[in-house]
Amino acid sequence: MNDRVVVGYSLSQRFLHWTTVLLVLFNLLLPDGMNAWYRLVRHGDTPSPEQIASANIHAYVGIAILLMTILRLGLRFVQGIPPEAADESAIFRLAARLAHTSLYLLLLALPASGIAVYYFGVEALGTLHADVLKLILWIVIVAHVFGALAHQFYWKTDALRRMTVG
Repeated sequence: MNDRVVVGYSLSQRFLHWTTVLLVLFNLLLPDGMNAWYRLVRHGDTPSPEQIASANIHAYVGIAILLMTILRLGLRFVQGIPPEAADESAIFRLAARLAHTSLYLLLLALPASGIAVYYFGVEALGTLHADVLKLILWIVIVAHVFGALAHQFYWKTDALRRMTVG
């Protein structure tokens, strides 16, 4: 990372962030195709071509999320990120760091575990992927959104603006 002060997120960082948001919400809110496929396969039934196609969409979106997360981490390292709000208390800065780290780890672990289950048949990861990690992701997303809103309306920082218009 260079020594210049980063005042906002780059266009590519913002684009990847919001595209990732949309894809994550798609897979979280519309997992029915994958769920139907998984139930059929687990019970020894044969999914229809439509069910396979629907499961594939979920898988491809997950792979896209994984690739974009890797790219986002690379951009974060190369381009840097804006500094934390200096007037925010240390406990909230720590909470923000933990939330961001958790989000990145989950955006790597969920697709990786999904790939392991769907493509490699590692059924032991099915519950971890579809239940445990998914629930943790929802919790971290809610905390992340709450933190962004707190920055905007309570602390009145420019954190939300930096991730929307730069």
